[in-house]
Amino acid sequence: MNGPTFWNDQEKAKATIQELKSLNAVLKPFEELGRQADDLEASLELSEESGDGELDDEIRGAYAKALHDFEAFELRSMLGGPNDHCNAFVTIHAGAGGTEACDWAEMLLRMYLMWAESKGFATQITDREEGGAAGIQVATVHIKGEYAYGYLRGESGVHRLVRISPYDAAGRRQTSFASVDVLPEVDEAIDIVLRDDELKRDVFRSGGPGGQHQNKTESGVRYTHLPTGVAAESRSERSQHKNDANALALLKAKLIRMEEEKREADYAKKYDEKGEISFGSQIRSYVLQPYQLVKDLRTDHEVGNPRAVLDGDLDGFIDAYLRWRLSKGGGEAVTS
Repeated sequence: MNGPTFWNDQEKAKATIQELKSLNAVLKPFEELGRQADDLEASLELSEESGDGELDDEIRGAYAKALHDFEAFELRSMLGGPNDHCNAFVTIHAGAGGTEACDWAEMLLRMYLMWAESKGFATQITDREEGGAAGIQVATVHIKGEYAYGYLRGESGVHRLVRISPYDAAGRRQTSFASVDVLPEVDEAIDIVLRDDELKRDVFRSGGPGGQHQNKTESGVRYTHLPTGVAAESRSERSQHKNDANALALLKAKLIRMEEEKREADYAKKYDEKGEISFGSQIRSYVLQPYQLVKDLRTDHEVGNPRAVLDGDLDGFIDAYLRWRLSKGGGEAVTS
């Protein structure tokens, strides 16, 4: 990078910088863990020599921090996929069930927004279609943060909710479904060629709560990739130009995801078995009645406090999924 000709080839330079960033994301925390271990060892020796226990509280605090940093490093080391470092698009679709399902879809949207906030990630809702009486029919949120896709990729699938319906006057227990799809935002260093003759572009009125401007102008944009039939749209911005850019970015993310699935045998097998995301193949159940439990049906990880999970506490499920994926031979853990 210090060479005089480094920037002569812009694309190659970007790829090199991204490679360095990915390596440093593992190497620098690893070096810091080594320093923490050395400091702990030195503190323990001093404490033993003095014999008065004055350093005990300091050592306990340093140990707790080192353990926390080690667990975070261990989790990060599992994120070695080609797109794990990318930002993520999370799309939520309400399943069959009308208002119940739409309300459940909005609860999931809130859960991912709160998880992202807890990580310090930026979020932007790029598409949202209201569900009518309540909730959403579909929504896409762009989550921008380091390794956002790597953390969230295991959330793809069908999520099932069991609860006493707030929309049922008889207070009966209801089951609702919503599907979640997680896509990587295409890195600029990744070359995705979309020919104009392979794209169909449609514009439409956005509608929804966006005000008179959205209802009267055709600001929404939808792109369809004709060879594959993959489509992506954006309607959240007042500007058609911004919606155009958002829809194109989402389309590229979907195409990258398709290629990624072809390369990964376990993902290919998973999608072959179930065809498309269907309501008979849920990955996680959230039970609020008659008992309280959230359980991932792939990893068997479970939490007895659904409210905490719905408030964005997903780290236990993310960690369990990454370890399960590695055990199945589908991981690309970073090693040195």
